Amino acid sequence: MTDDKTLLSRIDELVAEEHELRTKHASGEINDTDEHARLKALEVELDQCWDLLRQRRAKREYGENPDNAAARSADTVEGYLG
Repeated sequence: MTDDKTLLSRIDELVAEEHELRTKHASGEINDTDEHARLKALEVELDQCWDLLRQRRAKREYGENPDNAAARSADTVEGYLG
C-alpha cells in the first residue's frame, strides 16, 4: 500500500533527480544518450506516480477506499491520450 504522502515524496525525489540530471548534462558530466535514457525512465515513473495519486484522490472523492487504487503498467500510463 502506498499513501498520498509517500507518492508525493517520490514525485519530489524524481523531479529533483531530473533537475540534477539536466545540471550534470549541462556541465558535461553525462552524455546525451545517458541523459535521454534516464529522462525517459523518470518521465514514465513520474507518470505512473501521478496516475496512482489521481486514482487515490478519485476513489476518496467518491467514497471508495483509496488503498484499493493500483499502479498501472508503464504501457497503460504512457498510452493515455490527453
